[in-house]
Amino acid sequence: MTLAFMAIALTANAQDQEKTTIEVPQWVKNIKFSGYGMLQYQGTDQKDAETNTFNLRLARFILDGKIGDFDWRAQIQGTNVKGPGEPTVQLVDLYAEWRKYPEFKIRAGQFKRAFTYENPTHPITQGWRGYADVINNLSGFGDRTGEKSSGGRDIGIQFSGDLFPNADGRRLFHYQIGIYNGEGVNEKDKDNRKDIIGGIWVMPIKGLRIGAFGWTGSRGAMLDPLTNETRSVEKNRYAFSAEYSQDEYMFRAEYLHSQGWGAAKAANNVRQIDYSKGDKADGWYAFGIVPVIKGKLHAKARYQCYRAQKEWGTAKTSYEAGLNYFFTKNLELHFEYARINDRALEKSDYNLVDVELDFRF
Repeated sequence: MTLAFMAIALTANAQDQEKTTIEVPQWVKNIKFSGYGMLQYQGTDQKDAETNTFNLRLARFILDGKIGDFDWRAQIQGTNVKGPGEPTVQLVDLYAEWRKYPEFKIRAGQFKRAFTYENPTHPITQGWRGYADVINNLSGFGDRTGEKSSGGRDIGIQFSGDLFPNADGRRLFHYQIGIYNGEGVNEKDKDNRKDIIGGIWVMPIKGLRIGAFGWTGSRGAMLDPLTNETRSVEKNRYAFSAEYSQDEYMFRAEYLHSQGWGAAKAANNVRQIDYSKGDKADGWYAFGIVPVIKGKLHAKARYQCYRAQKEWGTAKTSYEAGLNYFFTKNLELHFEYARINDRALEKSDYNLVDVELDFRF
């Protein structure tokens, strides 16, 4: 009888343990939560547009995961993109990528367009008060076609890969090609035409890559002020890029060219053509970031120019210098001074000071 009671008790105990044990799937264990914030002070003495303000530049919250041979990401952004006191919260990334083979990967969802080196660069590691003006206008950030600020993203599918490994296993050639709606972040296709963007680069020595990009497509549902009807606006663009990044030294230069009418105002989801701005624009930038104290202090300098009509009379040129200080690998202080010449303004020259505290978690 005693043995029977003991058997019953052990069985009940085992059943209780079975009820309280929950097996967590591996894909749940693979989920990683991270994010970052960028706090900013900026002041300028631009005539009739002086600023002297603190700003919450950017906050992002990120979920990364892995399911079998697929990686996935979901990222939400909060920013004062419209200006201080006018925050915007939106989904910026939502995609999955099949990564079984380095020679051929497939990504689908909403993600960075396959155009230029600077576009996919992390806002903090990019190292400046913002992306270059030509990147903002011609790489799908606050695009000249009037897309709302999207950080260079669109919805579509991309194929990419790295080929020709050398004796050390370092691959010498990269390709990527994407097919997108052409409307920017969180937008369906408005004209049933797709943007096709591709890029290739070679990596002859460690840290160096030299590449070229092409983009053809359109933005639909643009109001034509001459006919008061809506139509599509062409986007035909190319870029040439070079970068060296090694041992905390980084040098990058890019030239971008665009053909296609712009909107009355860049960004903010404007959908009206402005013929007065012409149908061509271009720009370039070059910068260097070098360690003064490795792992602690970097010095930087950047030259950039953007021509909204591919004419010198519309050129906006910036000469910039600054320092980046690293308290830890996850906490940085950026300082920058810029002397800006904007020929579209009555008083073309003005100064800008920017200080940012950036952190990751």
